[in-house]
Amino acid sequence: MAKRSKTAFHPAKIARKTAGKTMPASAAADDDTTITALKLPAVPLSPEMAAYFAKCEEKLGFVPNVLKAYAFEMTKLSAFVAMYNDLMLAPSGLSKLEREMIAVAVSAQNRCYYCLVAHGAAVRQLSKDPPLGELMVMNYRAARLSKRHRAMLDFAVKLTGEPWLIEEEDRERLRQAGFCDRDIWDIAAVAGFFNMTNRVASATDMRPNSVYHRQAR
Repeated sequence: MAKRSKTAFHPAKIARKTAGKTMPASAAADDDTTITALKLPAVPLSPEMAAYFAKCEEKLGFVPNVLKAYAFEMTKLSAFVAMYNDLMLAPSGLSKLEREMIAVAVSAQNRCYYCLVAHGAAVRQLSKDPPLGELMVMNYRAARLSKRHRAMLDFAVKLTGEPWLIEEEDRERLRQAGFCDRDIWDIAAVAGFFNMTNRVASATDMRPNSVYHRQAR
């Protein structure tokens, strides 16, 4: 018998060949360098945004690419950060996990690569249940959700796909699931925000940080 080669095999270092073309070893290989398809040079960060980027580095270990994408204009970056922090981190009748679940369900409806990767990772982390993150990305209806969460996501997805069909019965269904009227406002606001960010991300081919793929697996 022929002797087997003792040469070490390193799949990550070997380029894949597809249809005669040499492909990078990772499909996300360039996502940390080519963040969007638009050539918008970053401007110097304001002191406020420089401090915010430093805080991201300290807490997360990286600056989310969406922030870098907005860094071509400080007014837009500051407005985005303020709205995101208010909707996703400020006190609310919705938990942080619930808000991230809305983000992923809406992004799945819109097939937004950036937000599905980034916020899918957040659902995995906050829930400490990696399969839940995968279910939110693939099809939240396949998850064994509580009545509260199913009603919340049904509303957010209907608001995304058919907003003109939202009627009082939809709001009443949320009330029956335990949400107050302020909660309904927050569900709508989070869903609306991610419909906006999904469209901007898709229009610009915004790429998520590659680290998200590995988080909370």
